[in-house]
Amino acid sequence: MKTRQKDRSNRPPEDPWNEVGPLLWMGGHVRAGAEPVVVRREFDLVLSLYEREGHGPPPDIEHHFAEMPDGPLTAAQLADVERFAGLAAEAVRAGRRTLVRCHAGLNRSGLVVAQTLVELGLGVPAAIERVRQRRSPWALSNELFVQYLETGLPTARLLAGLDA
Repeated sequence: MKTRQKDRSNRPPEDPWNEVGPLLWMGGHVRAGAEPVVVRREFDLVLSLYEREGHGPPPDIEHHFAEMPDGPLTAAQLADVERFAGLAAEAVRAGRRTLVRCHAGLNRSGLVVAQTLVELGLGVPAAIERVRQRRSPWALSNELFVQYLETGLPTARLLAGLDA
């Protein structure tokens, strides 16, 4: 699979997070030209793919963290994407406000949110387009992440495992 990224600006969006689907939000720890983003009690579930101390959420809010690079993913990291997408889809179906976030809220969170939308019934092309429309045109600019979605995460995970 290719790892080259498209020639797009990875400037963080101005909004701290954007609603991509009902009860499903995508965001980052930073935003363009503003203070760092801190999550307080806006969400019932926060799924983080990047973590920075002091950015919340408070201890009584359900929070899951899986460190992930904005580059080629291992089979274990792809399994984390699948797990997070499952958690997010389950939370949305249960009526819980859910935030998926990474550093800038563009690629890693975009991968999980797009997969969540697929699990909620959207096709892959429509899920990618929705992420870009609702969060940023630069979301999912990592072509490898788009390829993971197009290939299907279970297949991508198996293929990544062959490199181990």
